[in-house]
Amino acid sequence: MAELLDPRTIRQLAAEIGLRPTKQRGQNFVTDPNTVRRIVAKSGITADDVVLEVGPGLGSLTLGLLETGAQVTAIEIEDTLAALLPRTVAQLQPDNAERLRVVAADALTVTELPGPAPTAVVANLPYNVAVPVLLHLLATFDRWRLGLVMVQLEVADRLAAAPGSKVYGVPSAKVAWYAAAERVGTVPPTVFWPAPNVDSGLVRLTRREPPTTGASREEVFAVIDAAFAQRRKMLRSALSGLFGSSAAASEAITAAGLDPTARGEVLAIGDFARIAEQLIEVRR
Repeated sequence: MAELLDPRTIRQLAAEIGLRPTKQRGQNFVTDPNTVRRIVAKSGITADDVVLEVGPGLGSLTLGLLETGAQVTAIEIEDTLAALLPRTVAQLQPDNAERLRVVAADALTVTELPGPAPTAVVANLPYNVAVPVLLHLLATFDRWRLGLVMVQLEVADRLAAAPGSKVYGVPSAKVAWYAAAERVGTVPPTVFWPAPNVDSGLVRLTRREPPTTGASREEVFAVIDAAFAQRRKMLRSALSGLFGSSAAASEAITAAGLDPTARGEVLAIGDFARIAEQLIEVRR
């Protein structure tokens, strides 16, 4: 097996560049090689994949991904970490170094990547921007079919939630436009440095075609945003701003085959798409 990072090496690397992990950046580095290999195994990637990783940090997961034989493109916002990563890989896994590409940038602003298009996403996403980054990756790089992301457990539950569950909301519905999401594991705080205050969750993403609809993604997402702007609100009230009145919203929702007194929490992505189609008709 190739060499991975352990707690001692991680602290040595951090000291080398004067790094003090911050909550602002959501920096929590995995220190346990067994956990890294478990995450990589659950992702299902192979040597044929081109993996996009966001927030590689000191390289714990990067090394685990390279160990599979896959190519890895890593996006890192911190210049010092982006510069350190290739050196770390060259030192610990010299035979795999040529399969790593590092992009020093904010993942939320990246629209192009070097090398082949990614076929998979595997990432320990920074807690504070996990959902926006994931949605950006889904929208911007549409060739990848499989993903595994590690996020705060509460966020993991929201991403994987089904309509009607207590935590179903905007992230659940928007991710469902692109992919099926399933929570496939839990990671305890003890394997991180520094240790976060909560467990992390692993979410597997399987890309699928969006619902068949005459509405654009932006139009559907506008309906989702309005439906959840105030939790537990009836659709006819929540969407009154989009349609001009509660009565107009009620008529459109009924025309979409839905109950105007229902709440956004029970609607699947296809339901939101049908309402968006009605909004297009109203605005013509």
